[in-house]
Parts: sequence; C-alpha cells; structure tokens
Amino acid sequence: MQHAVGSPLPPPHQPGHGPATGWSPAAHHPPGAPQPPAPGFAGTPAAPHTQGQAPHAPGHAPPAPAPPPRPQGQAPATLQLGPGPVPPSPDTTGHIQLPPGGPVAMPSPPQGTAQADSGATTLAVLLIGPAGAGKTSVAKFWAEHRRVPTAHISLDDVREWVRSGFADPQSGWNDHSEAQYRLARRTCGFAARNFLANGISCILDDAVFPDRPVVGLGGWKRHVGPGLLPVVLLPGLEVVLERNAERSGNRRLTDEEVARIHGRMAGWYGSGLPIIDNSQMDVPATARVLDDVLARAIASPPQW
Repeated sequence: MQHAVGSPLPPPHQPGHGPATGWSPAAHHPPGAPQPPAPGFAGTPAAPHTQGQAPHAPGHAPPAPAPPPRPQGQAPATLQLGPGPVPPSPDTTGHIQLPPGGPVAMPSPPQGTAQADSGATTLAVLLIGPAGAGKTSVAKFWAEHRRVPTAHISLDDVREWVRSGFADPQSGWNDHSEAQYRLARRTCGFAARNFLANGISCILDDAVFPDRPVVGLGGWKRHVGPGLLPVVLLPGLEVVLERNAERSGNRRLTDEEVARIHGRMAGWYGSGLPIIDNSQMDVPATARVLDDVLARAIASPPQW
C-alpha cells in the first residue's frame, strides 16, 4: 500500500502503547460464548454487527465486548502496574532513625573512688584559649586518638562557612561580625547536641574572653547544655607570639593584638576553670594532660 506524498508514516506500536496493547477480544469474551470474528480490513467484508450495536468502520477493529459481570460479594481484581515489591538486598542500607539532639547533661561520676576514664566517656568539651594557644591542633589530636567516636567542631571554621559577606573581626568588631559569631556558635551548639545524642563525643574550640559576657560562656552553655566541660589552654605570651607568626591569611594577627588578647585571657585565672599551660608541651603531651583534667572535671564538675 502506498501513502500519499507528504503524509508521514504512522509510528509503529511500542510495547505498552496503543489501543491494541493487552486488549485481545478473546481475552475478555465469556467462556463458551461464540468468539467474535477477526477484525476486517479495507477491501474485505467487515464482520456483521449485532442489532443495537453501532457498526464499525471498515479497517478498524470492533469495540471489545464488556467483561462478564462480577459475582455479588466478590472483590474487584487489582490491576498490577509494573513489577511487584522487591525484597531488600542485604547489600543495601535502610532508613536509620536518629535521636533528636537535646541539652547535653553532665556525665555521671564514677562509682566509688575510681577515677573516671575520660578516654572512654562520651563528653562535650569546650577548649578555650587565645590565638596561637594550639586549640585547634590539640582538639584535632585529642578527637582522633580517643577510644570512642569523637567529633571536632571549630568555631572559626564554621564562621568561615560564610564566603560572600564574611564579617572578619579583624576589620572591626561590629554588629555584623557579632551576629555571624553568634550564628556560628549556635550552629556549633546544635551540631554538638546532635552528635552527643547519637553517642559521638565533641570537642569545640573558641577564644572566649572572661570579660566579654555578651559572647562568653553563657552562650555556649545555653546552646550545648550544662554538661559542657570548659578547659582553658593558656601558654606564655612568647609561645603564643611564635605560633601566631607561623599562621597565614586572616588567621594571623598582629603582635599587638595577640598581646592584648593574651592579657585578657589571663582573667581566667581565679575563675575556677581548669587551666593548662602548654608552653613546654607538644600536642600529644597536651592531649594527655587534657584527659587528666577532664577526668577530674567529671568527678568534680567546675562551677561556671
């Protein structure tokens, strides 16, 4: 058969498309009833139509007869679309329900006279100190060498998540830098609470000033919980200046600013918080002293 010039050929039927897919008249005809004749084609006589039924055009299949009535009380058949449910494979993971984070409670002191094992206890620690005190290095090392899962959360890293519009405190402490600091501290607090709720210890580091209550310990306690254990890392000024000189970018401060920050940090003496002078200690030695300090803090929590 030829088609007129300019008339496109009809597209072939694809599996799952077209009116003839899955609709064989014999499949829907009642058992025992005479089968309808094959559909007619152009140039051949079409099958006669039943009285009261509209005749169909030559070259087209007659409409399929209606399916037999469903017996009363029988549930309708369910149409299955696509493959059925696939049983889970042992190589796939499922949905893990995570406990919501809540305020971190104080760790329970050990029973009797035995000293607490801080290396095997789930803790939330806040490491305080001036720029160049080694807070980040000690916190990372301490977190990496514990016997229980531990996360390190650095406030400076979280503050610098803001790329465009970052309010650098070195350019001046103003409403924008304070707002971003508060937002970063709250973000760190939320992260710590969620980690602790799921059995992962946390150590946070921040340069908290004793004479700056607006961004002081109260905010950390509010965002993390009363179980947060603060420890001050305060080496001598010469050591801090030497370590600061090795920094680069916006993490490096002027010597005058480092000396001013170090002087303000000296206000932690007499505060009741544990203080570690790591002037003559390397990072592993400082981490060991930190473990000892935390063991005493668990047995007798500091008042802050």
